[in-house]
Amino acid sequence: MFPEFYLSTAYQAKYPGVGFGLTLISSCQNHENPAGFDQYKRKLLRKMRKRQTLAEITDRIDTYAAFFQRFGFECPLTKHLQRTIHSGFPRYDLIVDAHFMAEMCAGILVAVTDYERFNGGLTLDVADEGEGCAGMGGREFICKADEIVLRDQKEIVCVLCQGADEKTRVHEDTHQVLFYAYAVPGIDSQHLTDGLTIAAETMAEFGGGKIEGIEVY
Repeated sequence: MFPEFYLSTAYQAKYPGVGFGLTLISSCQNHENPAGFDQYKRKLLRKMRKRQTLAEITDRIDTYAAFFQRFGFECPLTKHLQRTIHSGFPRYDLIVDAHFMAEMCAGILVAVTDYERFNGGLTLDVADEGEGCAGMGGREFICKADEIVLRDQKEIVCVLCQGADEKTRVHEDTHQVLFYAYAVPGIDSQHLTDGLTIAAETMAEFGGGKIEGIEVY
């Protein structure tokens, strides 16, 4: 059941050694606020806010921000970090909350998607100038040359610096949850493992899901 995944030769040539990770959690229930979840979130928040840990997270997010700026985009992680420091993790529902906690606790960029909405296997690739996809919320993403993109067998499903597509977004009836995490140059792949582990274990514990695997490439 774990997705087929490939690194394109173009990606490996342009971004050698820059990692990417996936975790799939099956048979999940997307509860709004399961028992014990608030306490769990507070525990993770306390660990994240420790001075040394927060300094390391901030450095990683600054690395993402600099990469985004190369393509003319603002990295959302910067604002998310400031909000989390001052107000804690946001509350939406279990799946989205797990996504935010994975990002903020590991200082990495994570997307959360409905695995059943993909068309076939996945390939991490670089875009040609002018390629695009239908972004979440009705936005149209137009790629710049060498932007990092994720493709299924039909089309681009995520542009790293712009966001995920509308097709694969999670819904109330999502039960097969795929989280994926991008590194950029300067980000060690171990941090992808750390963040995806938080996401997977959260969904398993509070959503009753089964972790099908955590893989970092």
